[in-house]
Amino acid sequence: MKAIISGGGTGGHIFPALAIANAIKARYPDADILFIGADGRMEMEKVPAAGYPIEGLPIEGLQRKLTLHNFVVLFKLLKSQRMAKKIIRNFNPDIVVGVGGYASAPTLKAASGMGYRTLLQEQNSYPGLTNKMLSAKADVICVAYDGLEKFFTKEKIVFTGNPVRKVIEDMALTKAEGCAAFQLDPDKRTILSVGGSLGARTINETIKANLQYFKDNDIQLIWQTGKWFYKEAVEAVKNASADNIKVCEFISQMDSAYAAADIIVSRAGAIAISELCLVGKPVILIPSPNVAEDHQTKNALALANNGAAIMVRDAEALTALRPNLDELLSNNEKQAAMAQAIKAMGVRNAADKIVDQIEKIIKK
Repeated sequence: MKAIISGGGTGGHIFPALAIANAIKARYPDADILFIGADGRMEMEKVPAAGYPIEGLPIEGLQRKLTLHNFVVLFKLLKSQRMAKKIIRNFNPDIVVGVGGYASAPTLKAASGMGYRTLLQEQNSYPGLTNKMLSAKADVICVAYDGLEKFFTKEKIVFTGNPVRKVIEDMALTKAEGCAAFQLDPDKRTILSVGGSLGARTINETIKANLQYFKDNDIQLIWQTGKWFYKEAVEAVKNASADNIKVCEFISQMDSAYAAADIIVSRAGAIAISELCLVGKPVILIPSPNVAEDHQTKNALALANNGAAIMVRDAEALTALRPNLDELLSNNEKQAAMAQAIKAMGVRNAADKIVDQIEKIIKK
């Protein structure tokens, strides 16, 4: 088994890519797996740390406004596609898998143009332009939401769910064990605030504005800030003398963080939501407005419309998060109902289901 897996940019693309790679390795211990990512992006560090080789392409995203820099981006796209062709030809894979992110487009386009079998993993309830374009030549499209036949050829769609980290899927930690990892009291109410692997400014600004609320009400907080806001958050917590708030730039022990939390505040990226569904805790989602086709809002609504989450719009977070937290913290019945509803939407063994599809494609 020889496989290329391409994509990245954020944890939301990298973690499912690694989950697929690990599932291939579990079934085929001698499998040869190569990643293709974007130079300077998160995958160039996280993938080698997980034990897999990776090749980088000089690809980046187009600016949404008209700018001369977009001509540079187009040049980099063409160069990336040439490089991807060379990498694919030299590696000669049985399958090329795209998980989204900058590098996915030139890699999958090159692979399908060269006659290689390709599989797309669409994470969102509303696909981006790249996957819509790549879907025409893909052999199979693995999805995590119903209703995507509006965008893709129905016969190519297979519902697998989104692959998540095995440590989250197999999570069996108690609240006490989770709190111990952050030196917190398991008998106190605990909130986890996480804005994705790179952080989320609106969530961070909102948490910062409410530090006194957490302190005065003796509510513990695990606060993942991302690298851009970390120093500012540490300083703010120090000035507030809030010992019940633990600031983390990046949380590697997400199973412990999820276990410690009574309520989770999060962006609405597809993989974050897939993990939250398996964790089964009450959640307040603040979708990022700065994503293609506003897909995070659509992801969040898929849960909120089923009573599985509360959605707070990004523009309203500064005033709306605190009252929603207050209401949820004071209503144990609502917490239990939301936890039950979100857990019912969880999909397990998605990575194994994707490997099943890879096998079918290769056998054809």
